[in-house]
Amino acid sequence: MEAPLSGPSGNRSSGSCCGGCFEFLRGKKSPQRRFGSSVADRSPRSWGIAREVDEVPSRERPRVGSWASPVPYLPAAWGTWQRQNSEDSMCPLHSPEPDFQTKFELHVQESTSTSLDQSHQIGHGIASAQPQRLGEIGIVPRSQARPNAPASPPAGRGFMIEQLLQSPGSLPQGLSHAERARQFDKRIDKVLAELPPRASTCERVAKTPRRLLTARGPSGQRLRRGIIKGAKIVFFTTGYEGKRFIYEKAKALGVRSILIDSADSWSRVLVDEGVAERFIALDMSQTSESVFRQALSAIEALESDPKIGKVDGVATFAELSVPVAARLAEALGLPGPSPESADCARDKHATRAALKATGLPTPPNCEITCEADLARAMRVVGFPAVLKPVSGAASVGVKKVESEAELRSAYLERDRELRSLVISSGAIVKDDGNQGATVGAENVIGARFLLESYLDGDEVDVDIVMSEGEWQYAAVSDNGPTLEPYFNETWAVSPSLLPRTKQVELKELAISSVKALGFEDGIFHVECKSTTQNGPQLIEVNARMGGGPVYATNLRTWGVDLVEETLFCSAGIPARPAASREPHECIANADVNTLQSGRLKDLSFLEPLKGRAGVISFNNHVTEGEEVVGPADGLPTWLVEIVVSKPTPKEALDFLLSLEAEVQAKVRLA
Repeated sequence: MEAPLSGPSGNRSSGSCCGGCFEFLRGKKSPQRRFGSSVADRSPRSWGIAREVDEVPSRERPRVGSWASPVPYLPAAWGTWQRQNSEDSMCPLHSPEPDFQTKFELHVQESTSTSLDQSHQIGHGIASAQPQRLGEIGIVPRSQARPNAPASPPAGRGFMIEQLLQSPGSLPQGLSHAERARQFDKRIDKVLAELPPRASTCERVAKTPRRLLTARGPSGQRLRRGIIKGAKIVFFTTGYEGKRFIYEKAKALGVRSILIDSADSWSRVLVDEGVAERFIALDMSQTSESVFRQALSAIEALESDPKIGKVDGVATFAELSVPVAARLAEALGLPGPSPESADCARDKHATRAALKATGLPTPPNCEITCEADLARAMRVVGFPAVLKPVSGAASVGVKKVESEAELRSAYLERDRELRSLVISSGAIVKDDGNQGATVGAENVIGARFLLESYLDGDEVDVDIVMSEGEWQYAAVSDNGPTLEPYFNETWAVSPSLLPRTKQVELKELAISSVKALGFEDGIFHVECKSTTQNGPQLIEVNARMGGGPVYATNLRTWGVDLVEETLFCSAGIPARPAASREPHECIANADVNTLQSGRLKDLSFLEPLKGRAGVISFNNHVTEGEEVVGPADGLPTWLVEIVVSKPTPKEALDFLLSLEAEVQAKVRLA
């Protein structure tokens, strides 16, 4: 409990701190400030901070973009601190000038009989008013001065009095923002210069001051890049050839990559090209346990190799390889997710159970292990519903069902479909006999299915960077309506066009879902829906960087390199992405689906994309003469992936959809 404040007369002061505690110093009572129609704005906005350092205004801007900030600087949106006094008025951005002037006057009694430290002592008349308070701040009354106090300079205001009445007084100004940034850069340079060249990444992290290690912005990112330079990272399976950019990025960072994949993997050439350090071939047609044991033995054997030595981390960018990578990291004592968390993310039924246990929204669902389970699943879930493999990926085996007959038919079809697929380099492909060493998809994905309620509404992707148990980046992008009943993806746009409040809800659900599964570090591609009846709902958590254009979208929109952040997490370096507050550019992409089944006569549908301004890239998925499948006959074939850029998300999406219409008009089938 605070001591009562009293003036010279002993009465309690009714003024504010500066006008009450020291009111006796000016001898005039200050009027009490009235709060009515003008409420002082104490928000960060009133501090004069430039708008770009916080989130953009929170008002909705339909079809233009009112995005939520992708980084956790301030917890609330810009402007939410303002108090609304009426329907038509808001508080002023800055506090109004006080309606009184406070004027401090201090008369120090001089004495010729004693030499006292005037910087710490004041006259008896003033000291008697507030002896305890003055003593607390270091100003000692003459009557309480030590008898043997040392001699002091001539009487003057002194340090204590100056800081009491005119702080900061005569002190020199602090460094400017630019000077402080240069000083910080010098500290970064010093730390990098002193890092032991042959030390492990773990040792380098331990020798780096934490304040520098976790700093946001270009300087902090430069330090983390310096720490990971020379790190030896194992990549378990390398994915399809379109992921080449991942290993080229690792090379650019100075990472020494060790690749583990089947003997006939495309990535083998990366060693000859100098992109990777070593390639380890394994027989991927074996069971998962056998592959894990052999991979672990091969990595442990590198310790005795004088050219490699002990590795610093294990990473993967292939969905089906996440559980193995987690177990390799754990067995080697390296940073990485727990196998339990990785397994829970891969198992959609376990994911639903984990969310329900933590109180997060969960739709009705039921696991199906055999045909006899269908009746119970129908009673629990009802229709419409979605049938999907418990450990599936890439929408393989997913179908919407609206009746018992459709469910039974879809269940039998899904079982046959999985038997026609194989796993090659961690990716799911159709078995055409040319994949080399593979394993049947049903042996990896399994025969377990999940039936859950159909979720309508807007779908989004949330790309998340977690580090040390908290999210450091979470960017929301919109997904177009999937092509039902197989839920094939159509288009995406970043930043999101949804109202900002809806984006925040979806982002919070995605982050909470990742935490509910037990993850503390890593990169996550989370899919959610904002349903019309039940609000935000999770579709799935992918414990790795998203595929396709996800990397380019985050890099070009927000300046965040998800490959770089993946490598930091795998090596135990704290991730603090240097994301921008506003998008650099707005990106839209589409996987153009085949609308009818048939044989492609040619690839003339690519002509509208060639040399077109605003088209960043396009990747053809098919070949001339290939048989393609339309939605009426099964999971649609993707013709081409298109990525475009425009100044606003609306312009980007409109341009993308117009290009897709031109492409579809030129598709020729036999």
